[in-house]
Amino acid sequence: MPFAPAYPLLYRALKPLFPNCLWSGDAACRTIALTFDDGPHPRFTPQLLETLERYSVTASFFWLGACVQRSPTIARDVYEQGHWIGLHGYDHRSFPLLSAAALKETLVQTQAEITHACQLPSESVRDVRPPNGLFTPNTLALLQQWQYRSVMWSVVPEDWVRPGTTTVVQRILQQVENGSMIVLHDGYHGGADVADTVAQLIPLLLAQDYRFVTIDQLWQDRSS
Repeated sequence: MPFAPAYPLLYRALKPLFPNCLWSGDAACRTIALTFDDGPHPRFTPQLLETLERYSVTASFFWLGACVQRSPTIARDVYEQGHWIGLHGYDHRSFPLLSAAALKETLVQTQAEITHACQLPSESVRDVRPPNGLFTPNTLALLQQWQYRSVMWSVVPEDWVRPGTTTVVQRILQQVENGSMIVLHDGYHGGADVADTVAQLIPLLLAQDYRFVTIDQLWQDRSS
């Protein structure tokens, strides 16, 4: 049974309860953020990059450390094309199931793989999206204590179960609004369709006068 219809309800319920997290952007601005979890993938991510480049769209990627370790050159390509990078844990273990020490380790390991692959300064990647969007207040408190920024979502079309690109695009168009943060996947689950999905989606959103921004820009808009 698909859970896609529940995500808009969860978003509206959780956003006011956890206001320190980034759930979406400014509702007064016609900006949206395309975000991609679970990569980089050796085949799906390069396909996605080609599509984003074709439309001159800058996106945000939340990476698994193990995937960066396997595909460091692709990770570097993503970074060099100007996309924003965040952490998604080393191997997609649910954050609430981890001890504080294990949680910190998965973030530090992922950070190390990213900074090595992309030749970035140590500890320069500070945005974190919990795997599966699962967290507890204690998880968020630890992330804040360690000076990470918690990033969530507002539009989740459940692309990882591969309902078909038409269905994924329709779900996004039904939910998208000013400031939306759209979650798609370029990893092993859902990544096979991501380039086609984005190729269909971007022109439709551009036709509605949306402008694509990164997670960093949403944070900046929030603090201005």
